[in-house]
Amino acid sequence: MQLGMIGLGRMGGNMASRIREAGHSIVGFDRAPDSGRDVASLEDLVSALAAPRVIWVMLPAGAPTDSTITALASLLAPGDLVIDGGNTRFIDDKAHAEELGARGVHFLEVGVSGGVWGPKNGYALMAGGEQEDFDRALPIFEALKPAGEAGLVLAGPVGAGHFSKMVHNGIEYGMMQALGEGYATLKHSELIGNPSEVIASWRAGSVVQSWLLDLLTIALEQDPDLDSMPPVANESGEARWMVEVALELGVPVPATTAALFARQTSRGGSDDALKVVSALRGQFGGHITEK
Repeated sequence: MQLGMIGLGRMGGNMASRIREAGHSIVGFDRAPDSGRDVASLEDLVSALAAPRVIWVMLPAGAPTDSTITALASLLAPGDLVIDGGNTRFIDDKAHAEELGARGVHFLEVGVSGGVWGPKNGYALMAGGEQEDFDRALPIFEALKPAGEAGLVLAGPVGAGHFSKMVHNGIEYGMMQALGEGYATLKHSELIGNPSEVIASWRAGSVVQSWLLDLLTIALEQDPDLDSMPPVANESGEARWMVEVALELGVPVPATTAALFARQTSRGGSDDALKVVSALRGQFGGHITEK
């Protein structure tokens, strides 16, 4: 297949390389001149692709994706297909589909997971849209996904792919938080001589063995006490969106919520609140908190 790729950053660039290695043709565009792009504008990208075109948008959620979808709606022709592989909020997918659909342009959205390991191991892909459009893009999906049967799903209509990725990332938050809390408990115990060895021992035969556990072991091998890691973890939005949706659906998600709040706390917003707690303990109970 021939594919246009918009966004050649860390994810988009790696994905384009994996698609090329599978034998497909990529025409890449990025705003940055030093990105390795093939064309210098969206207009040039559209002109370089044979109709009916397939274009993958791999940009940050929000304004960058919204403005690109709007621009493509005016440039593309009926029968062309746009795939949004970024972390767009699922409630925005319908508007994108309608904007493109008014011009006869088809739309798929795909939640993508794999990070920096994707070029080697493949990407997990969660698509939302029509079966016909999914089948049309299948050669690209097959190039991106891991070998074997797993790693690719048509989750439902437009919105379902990004909804699935949102839930995936909420689960990821909870798993990462649990691993962090377990490591911290091991590290602070006088009984445990080497927390890193304990963590590494769980990689085989344990019900908690996972890729995240493998990655933690690698990180601990590189930095046994994680001294180079700042105690700050940003949150990119998906877990927050999942908690909001879960509240609307009446689904309790305490693990995801706790993991989300832990990340927000790490960013410093809780400092003043904890000062108030410390001051009140001193006022009513005479408790003195040592710095």
